[in-house]
Amino acid sequence: MFHGEFSHSIDAKGRMIVPSKLRSELGDSFVLTKGLDKCLMAYASEDWEAFETKLRELPVTNKNARMLVRHFSGGAADIECDSQGRVLIPVNLREYAGLSKEAVFLGMGNRIEIWSKDRYEADATYANMDEVAAALEDMGLGI
Repeated sequence: MFHGEFSHSIDAKGRMIVPSKLRSELGDSFVLTKGLDKCLMAYASEDWEAFETKLRELPVTNKNARMLVRHFSGGAADIECDSQGRVLIPVNLREYAGLSKEAVFLGMGNRIEIWSKDRYEADATYANMDEVAAALEDMGLGI
């Protein structure tokens, strides 16, 4: 299970270090794909296979299903860490997520989200925790 928040810089070649705590669970090779909120999602191989199985079961006759498969599978890349724990993020994925100088890694249970630090600070945080609490309650997650 992935959890925690980590920040790392991205070098001029588009490489960044995967935090060691996450890398130990993710493995030296994994799948990286487009996320739903202009972030990237990293999956350990076995978790990606389970997700991809669900995508393959979607009906090709449904336009929304085709678009989701295109987004996730079409945007996916096999990634390998080098001996220093760095990964090279493909240009198309860096552009999609707006990654240029700094990235934020978020453990999200069965996956890791990778955000541009600027986008994360602007879009992925809550200013009003009362709204968050109400949303949790609406989803049946009272705390």
